[in-house]
Amino acid sequence: MTTPASVPPAERRGKVLSTVLFGSRWLQVPLYLGLIVAQCVYVVHFMVELEHLVMGTMTMTEESIMLIVLGLIDVVMISNLLIMVIVGGYETFVSRLNLEGHPDEPEWLSHVNANVLKVNLATDIIGISSIHLLKSFINAPNMDDKTLLWQTVIHMAFIVSAVSIAYIDRLMSHHPAGH
Repeated sequence: MTTPASVPPAERRGKVLSTVLFGSRWLQVPLYLGLIVAQCVYVVHFMVELEHLVMGTMTMTEESIMLIVLGLIDVVMISNLLIMVIVGGYETFVSRLNLEGHPDEPEWLSHVNANVLKVNLATDIIGISSIHLLKSFINAPNMDDKTLLWQTVIHMAFIVSAVSIAYIDRLMSHHPAGH
């Protein structure tokens, strides 16, 4: 059995450094709690927009209703993205949630890792961008062509990025580490 006095100082420093580095993952917890607060803000925003939709139903045009509904869908998609980042990020980078056997455990959580999280985030961002682009196209008569062009270019950049991330993930999953 080794005693603290018999452990060389360099090895003790290495263990302390390892403990500090590994423990630093807990610094992410306030970030995830902040995202939960952001989700609460989105819930309030959703309720305000839903009230606008309900109260204006009889006086709004179909285009106005569609734009508000797309905005509601957008909020839901962003909220889903937040949940994925909060739960998946915590599980991947901080600590296990120990939800095995819980009836509400998300199916995707059992196989989440940093690469899966990146691919899912990228595809969710494309979905959110698609909603924004659709809203812009519906509202096109009130927008200039340059804005629509740039929104389309940015959306395509998101698509290319997501495809690239998925392709790289696929390449990495088929090759053993170090090859």
